[in-house]
Amino acid sequence: MAETKQLRHVVLLKFKENTPPADITYLEDEFRTLAKVKLLTIIKGYEWGKNVSKENLDRGYTHCFILTFTNEQDRDTYLEHPYHKDFVEILKPHMVEATVIDFWVHN
Repeated sequence: MAETKQLRHVVLLKFKENTPPADITYLEDEFRTLAKVKLLTIIKGYEWGKNVSKENLDRGYTHCFILTFTNEQDRDTYLEHPYHKDFVEILKPHMVEATVIDFWVHN
């Protein structure tokens, strides 16, 4: 059986300490809308969650968002899309930093 290629785009976010919880909830909802409504045709999967690790190695990152793409072209389209760029601009004032990695899934 042939393996289906999946490109994962992983985003770790560290929010500013003074960001109100309501603003973080709004940003969570906006990311979900971006992935599941606005760009549904190119994003094949969307998952997210808050850090619950007990290892104390999170370096202050509280949120992880994982998007799945079929190919690099779809990922690149997402990165350059005005909806994505608009979301980043809304997010920036609340963020200390982000870490992003992309990888091809191997089973």
